[in-house]
Amino acid sequence: MSDLDFSGKTALVVGGSSGIGNGIAQAYRQRGADVHVWGTRASASDYKAEDGSDLTGLTYSCVDVSDADLIEQHQPTFDTLDILVLSQGTVRYKREEFARKGWDDVMAVNLDSLRACAMKFYDALVASRGSLIIVSSVAGFSANKGNPAYSASKYGAVGLTRSLGQAWAPEGIRVNGIAPGLVDTKLTKVTTEHPKRRDAALATIPAGRFGTPDDMAGAALFLASPLASYVCGQTIIVDGGLKLS
Repeated sequence: MSDLDFSGKTALVVGGSSGIGNGIAQAYRQRGADVHVWGTRASASDYKAEDGSDLTGLTYSCVDVSDADLIEQHQPTFDTLDILVLSQGTVRYKREEFARKGWDDVMAVNLDSLRACAMKFYDALVASRGSLIIVSSVAGFSANKGNPAYSASKYGAVGLTRSLGQAWAPEGIRVNGIAPGLVDTKLTKVTTEHPKRRDAALATIPAGRFGTPDDMAGAALFLASPLASYVCGQTIIVDGGLKLS
């Protein structure tokens, strides 16, 4: 059996309804896992392909992760859990993150909900000796003058990955992370659909292209597999070389 065969495993991808999370969810499903995803819309039918969504074969639940109480109250649609991927995220443009509401909204989703989700499924991951993967961003390693909350939250996500990795490894849970670079999703349309910004951004990426959700899924498959059994508390930068200079 391949080390990348996830048959018999159960995965939950928070933020798996679209974008990077959806790519990761489908990668696990295609390799045999029973995959559940959380999103913010009322039902799976509210997502369309143009949203970067493919919910084929996935079990969908609507959970507003900006509210820790709702995370705690949610009744999961599975009994055991082997893989938890936290891929939720939001951003505010036009300097909204400098104001209290913008800051609080971003922090609630991008950082506070990571802790809440991790703790909700802690017992299940202990039982399965499972894997927790936190999706952060290259913004967690450098300044972002237009989005202070986004950057701070991603720094926090990288730090949380390290801290939980250290704290939970003795209990059999491997905690690691992925830091995507510029990936073409609905959150990055402000760059990818603006010709001047797009060309300027591409000029900074040695690989010469934007990333895709499938690129991020490759790292997620590795981190949840036996191939990464001795990887602990690390965040893998997957950015086409963007942060090399």
